[in-house]
Amino acid sequence: MPFREINSKMVEAQVVPGQKMYSQRGAMLAYRGEVSFTPSITGGQGGVMGMIGRRVANEQTPLMEVEGSGTVMFGHGGHHIQVINLQGDTLYVEADRLLAFDGTLQQGTMFMGSQGGVMGMVRGQVTGQGLFTTTLKGHGAVAVMAHGGVIELPITPNRPVHVDPQAYVAHHGDVRNKLSTALGWRDMVGRGSGEAFQLELSGQGAVYVQASEEKL
Repeated sequence: MPFREINSKMVEAQVVPGQKMYSQRGAMLAYRGEVSFTPSITGGQGGVMGMIGRRVANEQTPLMEVEGSGTVMFGHGGHHIQVINLQGDTLYVEADRLLAFDGTLQQGTMFMGSQGGVMGMVRGQVTGQGLFTTTLKGHGAVAVMAHGGVIELPITPNRPVHVDPQAYVAHHGDVRNKLSTALGWRDMVGRGSGEAFQLELSGQGAVYVQASEEKL
């Protein structure tokens, strides 16, 4: 595992020769050893076509390549950091929440309508996350940012988890997600609970929920 949590807002990464990692530009706080930081012109993996795809999907965030031999401490904006270890599955997360990730992970983008159909697209609009999201797949670690602390809620078959869309951070595993509504007459007359929309996640995996309804 390349990341060690120093505290809730800082992580340390072990950088070894021959292995590349990516981080958000400007996220380096301190380092030891012989380490280089190079702006990633393509914004991550997948070459020029991958860059074009992410730009079209509005999932492009400034990244830099981190290589060499040593240790690097990362943090950004005082945001809380959650380290997620992937064991061959896929992480779904917004690009601007990525602090750093293992260079062995395969980066891509996913159309929200492919999970949840039309409601998937509606979810993107309700949460302000747009119509696409970033995916990272493979074996490796990812450090993501959030407001407040983060809890990991397991998702098991026949026991879906419902999350406030604004508190949703990321999820991984074989998980389907859709937007559910609970609109009633009270909502129509302005006397609703304020929880008219929930994100329902079902299948096998985990969802990460932040202790705030504020976006980054």
